[in-house]
Amino acid sequence: MNERLKVTPLGPYIGALVENLTLAKPLSDSQFEQLYHALLKHQVLFMRNQPVTPVQQRDLARRFGDLHIHPVYPHAAEAEEIIVLDTHDNNPPDNDNWHTDVTFIANPPSGAILAAKLLPETGGDTLWASGFAAYDALSAPFRELLTGLRAEHDFQKSFPEYKHRGSEEEHARWKLAVEKNPPLLHPVVRSHPVSGRKALYVNEGFTTRIVDLAPKESDALLGFLFAHITKPEFQVRWRWQQDDVAIWDNRVTQHYANADYLPSRRIMHRATVL
Repeated sequence: MNERLKVTPLGPYIGALVENLTLAKPLSDSQFEQLYHALLKHQVLFMRNQPVTPVQQRDLARRFGDLHIHPVYPHAAEAEEIIVLDTHDNNPPDNDNWHTDVTFIANPPSGAILAAKLLPETGGDTLWASGFAAYDALSAPFRELLTGLRAEHDFQKSFPEYKHRGSEEEHARWKLAVEKNPPLLHPVVRSHPVSGRKALYVNEGFTTRIVDLAPKESDALLGFLFAHITKPEFQVRWRWQQDDVAIWDNRVTQHYANADYLPSRRIMHRATVL
């Protein structure tokens, strides 16, 4: 049996299409190793026609590491590790901004697996941006300026209280999440723990300020970095089809889910790897 995966780059900096595998079945060690190294190289991988159940998606994600349980998002009945992102007019999306997942915890997730379950007829694309490419494109003096700076990341920036007052239970869950996730610091530039490559590590979704700078300096620098990292040159854009699966390296990427499909409904399942 031929176990060699076909990996086709989708751009010079980020993204690749992976073929010749079936994610509903356990991957062999050889297949998983190829997938892992492709992920390190391309940062986000896409696979077409991969119907997976929540349990199958969870089991695949566990090959990459322990899984995160999100403090506020609902989860699949069969597997609490699988977040259900069910968005429509009565539950509009809250991830239509550039963000890296869950940077409000001390050790943010290393990766994620997203599966398309129900899609609008048009719209709902997701874009990813490479922190590697964004950092490499900065001038040497500017990279030196960023060295050693620390930024605050805050759960409440993307999960404000007013959005979580739908019921007493929802509000109580939000308050507990705030209590357990106070603002914390991460470096503005981080090194990938495997490759050692440097990447920008601030995101509009959770980063609130650079604590080593005066407030106006912080605002100016973050404004530039938020705009810089999302330049089209550093991006890949994916137009979803039913049962597509995406896997990304959350340590060095950001993503943006287009909210252009309302009032249509969109359901995605996500596993988040610590």
